[in-house]
Amino acid sequence: MSALQRVDLHMHTHFSRDAVTTPEQLVARAVRAKLTVCAVSEHNNIDGARAVQRLAPFRVIIAEEVKSSEGEIIGLFLRDPVPKGMSPEDTVRAIKEQGGLVCVPHPFDTMRRSPLRTAALMRILPDVDMLEVYNSRCLRQRDNARAAEFAAEHGLVPSAGSDAHWHPEVGNACVMMPSFEGPGDFLQALRQGVIIGQPAGLVPHFVSTWAKIRFRLGLGGAAR
Repeated sequence: MSALQRVDLHMHTHFSRDAVTTPEQLVARAVRAKLTVCAVSEHNNIDGARAVQRLAPFRVIIAEEVKSSEGEIIGLFLRDPVPKGMSPEDTVRAIKEQGGLVCVPHPFDTMRRSPLRTAALMRILPDVDMLEVYNSRCLRQRDNARAAEFAAEHGLVPSAGSDAHWHPEVGNACVMMPSFEGPGDFLQALRQGVIIGQPAGLVPHFVSTWAKIRFRLGLGGAAR
């Protein structure tokens, strides 16, 4: 049997407006965390994922955390960016049309304004491939627990990620899972995975606030 992969399925670089991590920092931290696969999921672009892919000695899944009209949806295994602002249904359709997989991140996080609305989640449920059941940035662990219960109830493949916006967070959550070749293989392997995670705490949220302020002041970063 091949060695298990250590996979973090949700992270950002400074190509997201609320993140400060450079692609180089992400790669260095991922290597130290012994990650073998990273899904880089910038807000509304795939430029950061492409930048990391050019540098990384490990496998990079091109992903995007898309702001739909009713909350965030992640597309994985993308070739092209998915436009923001579309309905959840059209967002899912755009992901699927390029052979991507659909993940709903932090679905029940009560401390954020960005989660996909529950009514929208129920509408797109037949096309959801996986649900993020552990997000290290969730401040209330019961919100992660609710996501895990929902995934089990509806037969969704559970996913996990650090949601890192600052390089020390990379690897805070990962899935230990078998090797895979493509999207179909990936889902089967992910279903066999074991989630390992630890909460990020409050400090990274302050870092994200600073990143947003820095962007508004035009003080640097590659965010779009």
